[in-house]
Amino acid sequence: MSTPWERFKLVAQLKETDELPVALIVDSPWLAGYAKMDTRDYYLLPDRWLEINKGLLTRFSDIAWIPGFWVEYGMAAEPSAFGARMHFYANRPPAVEPVIDSVSFWAEALKPVNPQEDGLMPLVIRLYEIMDERLQADGLGIHMVCARGPMTVASWLMGVTPLMMALIDQPEELTRILDRITTSIIRWLHAQLDTLRQPEGIMLLDDLVGMVSKKHYQEFIHPHLRRIFDEFEGLIRIYHNDTPCEHLLESFAEANFDVFNFSHETEINVAKARMGHRVALMGNVPPLDVGVRGTPEDVYQWARKCLDAGAPGGGHILSFGGGVAPGTPAENVDALVSAARQWSQAAHLKV
Repeated sequence: MSTPWERFKLVAQLKETDELPVALIVDSPWLAGYAKMDTRDYYLLPDRWLEINKGLLTRFSDIAWIPGFWVEYGMAAEPSAFGARMHFYANRPPAVEPVIDSVSFWAEALKPVNPQEDGLMPLVIRLYEIMDERLQADGLGIHMVCARGPMTVASWLMGVTPLMMALIDQPEELTRILDRITTSIIRWLHAQLDTLRQPEGIMLLDDLVGMVSKKHYQEFIHPHLRRIFDEFEGLIRIYHNDTPCEHLLESFAEANFDVFNFSHETEINVAKARMGHRVALMGNVPPLDVGVRGTPEDVYQWARKCLDAGAPGGGHILSFGGGVAPGTPAENVDALVSAARQWSQAAHLKV
């Protein structure tokens, strides 16, 4: 019997497995509420952080947690390294305040970051070192690290509107900015991976990519995504983008990642048909309307619908169409597992 992480890796490589995997992206927006604690304490109390994350492996033993033992301060690590102002709260993740909205300023002033010294990154790296060693002593370990993508990072520096306008008005300056941010992201991912004894994967999160046209994606964004994913050839590479972006599906299939976590507003059979059997699809139960507001039966029925559409032929990992949203009940997570287990059993009986 394989473990949830082993099943996840097999499907990510488009291979067969004994049971269809369930995988969920979780971080502080859900975990702090799940543990009924102050969000700031979740960041500041490493022993409590460790207890909560280890507890997931016991309470939900059939789920692959992605990335698993994620050392994060909400989305603060990357923007803090570039000088963005952060606002921390008791009951929600930190907010990011853009630095200056001048594209020309950033085209001249932006320098790639040093993850060992800049912003909150050194604290993340140090905590990874400590926690991976402690987890190794328990026969566990941290296998995956994360970074926000170039468009999301750029939006924190200058704001979303100036960034989108620069696609039209200042394309050369924007290209310089995205190139330096991409260099920073690669450095940041390497710095995190270097702290782990058994690194096996990366996840890149960038929802803003879904807001651009196919033409602008191909010209301005695809080269940077491809550069990041090419850098980590041989590891499991996950791309999270839960902005509806069906117009980019064929292009994403050429970006050289292994797993795509995408919006529930895109039907799995549509994504599968347009991306081909080149990428494993991770989804696609609605995270808010069903995951948070629905009953376990609602989640189960939605999950069965997703499985019927996406699982035949392989390459499907059952999940929410995005991360686990704050307020998602544990019973609704259980319903995902039940649906996957019963679907797998029924499929085996048909063989």
